[in-house]
Amino acid sequence: MSKLRKYIDIGANLTDTMYSGIYNGNKKHEPDLLQVLKRSWQSGLDKIIITSGNLEESRKALELAITSEHLYTTVGCHPTRCKEFEEHREGANSYLEKLKDVIITGGNKVVALGECGLDYDRLNFCPKDIQMKYFNLQLSLTKAFNLPLFLHCRNAAEDLYAVLVNYPGVKGVVHSFDGSYEEACKFLDLGLYIGLNGCSLKTDQNLETVKLLPSNRILLETDCPWCEVRPSHAGYKFISKENSGMPTVKKEKWNPEQMVKSRNEPCNIRQILDIVASIRNANIDLLCEQVFDNTMELFFKNDNK
Repeated sequence: MSKLRKYIDIGANLTDTMYSGIYNGNKKHEPDLLQVLKRSWQSGLDKIIITSGNLEESRKALELAITSEHLYTTVGCHPTRCKEFEEHREGANSYLEKLKDVIITGGNKVVALGECGLDYDRLNFCPKDIQMKYFNLQLSLTKAFNLPLFLHCRNAAEDLYAVLVNYPGVKGVVHSFDGSYEEACKFLDLGLYIGLNGCSLKTDQNLETVKLLPSNRILLETDCPWCEVRPSHAGYKFISKENSGMPTVKKEKWNPEQMVKSRNEPCNIRQILDIVASIRNANIDLLCEQVFDNTMELFFKNDNK
């Protein structure tokens, strides 16, 4: 048996209701996050960073992170949910102050600001001007906290870069990256890392971009329960036999000891490593160690766990 590799999933939406058995508002099975986490640890996950998308999720994620030495969280507001700043009964500045309170309360359990950024693919949820206004407001937190950014970018690379260039020395990762190599290079020039998941490996063009990224700037994630690698994706054929045959069941036939079909989990980070190593023709163990070191450097520099 090969040595169990060590992974850090930098983006897992563990507060999502799917892990409580609720899909589109309908309960299909009992909560099973404990089983999901058990599969994660058994698969070599050393740490998981829980992604927060608004104030409520930030609070819930911190509550969850406190339950395990292996769990950490981000704190912030997703671009498609930035209307919450203006809809908050006490105003936008109060919303920001409450985010700050979660960061302060969380201490070393909070390892990044975000998920924040720009999303021009889903302007029906939040218009550009509102996204931009409250992305900049959240960036003001970089003055108070020495935390990296967990950045979201969909069809907005030019504007995201134009904002970030005004924050020299800013640390962070553009997560779930699906842009071009030229776009990646602009973010790399700022000193940022690139986060890869199933959404980063859908097309042949995606794979060509991933081939060219410097290995010391790559981070891996699942973005679970979303962004699974599907058979229709260009990267799917590079998943090893060991990691492609994991049994799943439909949510209606839920079994706590099996994964739910089409619901991604942190343990699937093994598939992301398989694909990235294969298309780069890299030694998979060396690449895994490099990515682990990259992640520790960005998020856990003073953490020797």
